[in-house]
Amino acid sequence: MAAGPVDCHCHLAADCFQADVADVVLAAQQAAVSALVVVSERAAEFPSVLALSERFPGFVFPCLGVHPVQEVSPEEQRSATLKDLDAALPLIELYKDKLVGIGEVGLDFTPRFASTDEQKEGQRQVLIKQTEIARRLDLPLNVHSRSAGRPTINLLKEQGATKVLLHAFDGKPSVAMEGVKAGYFFSIPPSIVRSEQKQKLVKLLPLESMCLETDSPALGPEKQVRNEPKNIYIAAEYIARIKGIPVEEVIEVTTQNALKVFPKLRNFLRI
Repeated sequence: MAAGPVDCHCHLAADCFQADVADVVLAAQQAAVSALVVVSERAAEFPSVLALSERFPGFVFPCLGVHPVQEVSPEEQRSATLKDLDAALPLIELYKDKLVGIGEVGLDFTPRFASTDEQKEGQRQVLIKQTEIARRLDLPLNVHSRSAGRPTINLLKEQGATKVLLHAFDGKPSVAMEGVKAGYFFSIPPSIVRSEQKQKLVKLLPLESMCLETDSPALGPEKQVRNEPKNIYIAAEYIARIKGIPVEEVIEVTTQNALKVFPKLRNFLRI
């Protein structure tokens, strides 16, 4: 029996899952999903991410990290600064043995978050620090790179990062290929069904460099509808169609790739 898909990047600790997270996890398990890699965006979220991994052991696996965009309030977001790492770093250190990766980390140069060089430099410093921690703890990076594809890949290469997952990459396929050359992996969400950019990316990317993700509750097949980990099959099926190969092959190869990026999953998945 081949292993089911691995959701390499989802936000199961998001508020919209609080009321029915057990049902969401059960639906994923019943759909034969193998594992959920759950990311965090700020220190305040770490306890809920860790609690989910303890509530669903061997199925939910935590990544802790500080996202390049920080929430001030539900209506207001700002670019991350080194100060945002103050609370996060001691917790990453404390829980390092429970983690499968550091994330969600990265750069986000969307103009409304980072319009000045100072803001971009602040984000770079935050990413560099977390890349250093990942290297020291021998953990992979689960990476966000919105409107910053090339700068993110270049920075990771400069920092000597080797185990990297670039989630929902929104840059040019030619830029993604620079990541492929560096041995980085790219995870594809169900929103590929409505994203020409993602479709072009999948056409060019070798399957050997691809993983699957949902980014739940975001990036689902329908805009503005809560996405769930069970929708991972939508991404797999669309990739299979573009590549002209069976969906089983997509699942098998991307699951093997997930184990390459997140070696700690090997202790739990019987593959």
